[in-house]
Amino acid sequence: MALQIGNQGPPLEVVVEQLRGAIAAAIADAKITIQPRGPGHFEISVVSKAFDGSSRVQQHQLVYGAITEMMSGPHAPVHAIDKLECKSP
Repeated sequence: MALQIGNQGPPLEVVVEQLRGAIAAAIADAKITIQPRGPGHFEISVVSKAFDGSSRVQQHQLVYGAITEMMSGPHAPVHAIDKLECKSP
């Protein structure tokens, strides 16, 4: 089964809000910026106290853990996170 990317699935604005909601649910105090970069591709920036004392890998794992469901399956609305920036305030 090939991965299909294109005009299938929800509109881009809906996917951005779904990403924002999933990250906010996992990281309560997060300040989240999401930029679409093409069909299924996004850049995400998250600022949160939850990242204090965590390695970059741990920070990324927290964010990816929140959005894994959106990146899974043959019709996943998110194909790739082209850039992920995590910072403590």
